[in-house]
Amino acid sequence: MLSNAEILRDPSSLGPRERMAIAVQDMPCQEPAIRATNMEEVALGYSEEQARLEAARCLQCKTAPCIAGCPVGIDIPGFLAETVVGRYAEAAAIIRLTNLLPAICGRVCPQEVQCQAPCTLGKALKSVDKAVQIGRLERFVADREREAIAGGAVVAAVSLAPATGKRVAVVGSGPAGLTVAADVRRAGHEVVIFEAFQKVGGVMVYGIPEFRLPKAIVREEAAKLEAMGVRFELNTLVGRTRPLQALLDEEGFDAVFVGVGAGLPKFMNIPGEILVGVFSANEYLTRANLMKAWDRQKAATPLYPSQRVAVLGGGNVAMDAARMALRLGAAEVHVLYRRTRAEMPARAEEVGHAMEEGIQFQFLTNPVEIYGNGEGRVAGVVAQAYQLGEPDESGRRRPVAIPGSERKQDFDTVIVALGNESNPLLAKTTPGLKVDKWSHILVDGEQRTSMDRIWAGGDIVLGAATVILAMGEGRRAAVSINRFLAG
Repeated sequence: MLSNAEILRDPSSLGPRERMAIAVQDMPCQEPAIRATNMEEVALGYSEEQARLEAARCLQCKTAPCIAGCPVGIDIPGFLAETVVGRYAEAAAIIRLTNLLPAICGRVCPQEVQCQAPCTLGKALKSVDKAVQIGRLERFVADREREAIAGGAVVAAVSLAPATGKRVAVVGSGPAGLTVAADVRRAGHEVVIFEAFQKVGGVMVYGIPEFRLPKAIVREEAAKLEAMGVRFELNTLVGRTRPLQALLDEEGFDAVFVGVGAGLPKFMNIPGEILVGVFSANEYLTRANLMKAWDRQKAATPLYPSQRVAVLGGGNVAMDAARMALRLGAAEVHVLYRRTRAEMPARAEEVGHAMEEGIQFQFLTNPVEIYGNGEGRVAGVVAQAYQLGEPDESGRRRPVAIPGSERKQDFDTVIVALGNESNPLLAKTTPGLKVDKWSHILVDGEQRTSMDRIWAGGDIVLGAATVILAMGEGRRAAVSINRFLAG
């Protein structure tokens, strides 16, 4: 078996057998007991040797199924070939041809069900866990680029087409909106992004915690757009006081892209959800992330004191809320989920990190009531046991309640993390904008809405999805917008 030094001396000489024999490089992380008490990033990133060894595992197969698995079509074998020989600037340039946010996507995207799922190496080794760790390598390359820029390195400016005189409004500064803005600006059009919050980034800023995605990275990506000439108007809610159609008819924009996300939280509609101490995960995470509730000396919002917290749900947002509650000082945090771990939609890595940090999981359990202490505050939940039945439309086995299994559990805080729906504001204030029964905007294959010169994408179309899926929709919309404006 070759040593690491021998592998890296001449990686181009490696055959498939040698590549398959290289071990998966584990991601270094903070120790669980330490990270549970701070807001610093949990995953520490690959060393240079780890990154080159992991990139050397790529078989460089001709079919490149990983590219088809990437919603924005990154040339993955291309950037890995540059990474394995230490040409990180060239690797970053390849990624940025199709992905504006590599440092973000490398941290939060579910690569295990996207680009890594069809990886030829993973299939040969009969485990997606043994696929090339594309996301970790994307993060490494992007971070090397960030470090180089911070150290004074000059990165080639983004090439912009000559000014066209056309103006495009982008409503929402999440991943879909930022992607559209970049691609449309490259085509020479003027771009203005309208953001309802006081900070740029959408769900990347208010939803994803600092310990998973440092907000400095989002600020850096926004700064790159500003350097390209994109203008941001913050604290601007498009809808009732500034109608969508008015952007076209009164403010002179030639096209509008709507990427406002899905920010309306779902609740269980069980008794007791109006008690003090019940939060939607949206509100809870926004207070902690956007308003820094964890910084007790400088926080722009009060912190609700919690000792025993129940988090309802099994997705990534539930994991974020549970791990945030622990960092905000809770003595115990329990995740209540009505299926088993195998059916959880959350990333396996996030579930594993939560378990390492001491989050307690109650599987096959779901609340039927939240009860109070007589003074309007949460005192606990009545939880019912479940068993798994036949698969439902999602392919997961359906949870079936066990009659008579209800029991009380004491909690002083309940966080509901059952996903989000689209805010109906735009649909209600924009006659002619067609939506479905969940207020998702209906679009065609080019992200065009039912209204002339208005496109949409991201969570407002998909429902709560991933950063990279939203970016994929943004790229399709930008192609269509650019074609329309050129016509």
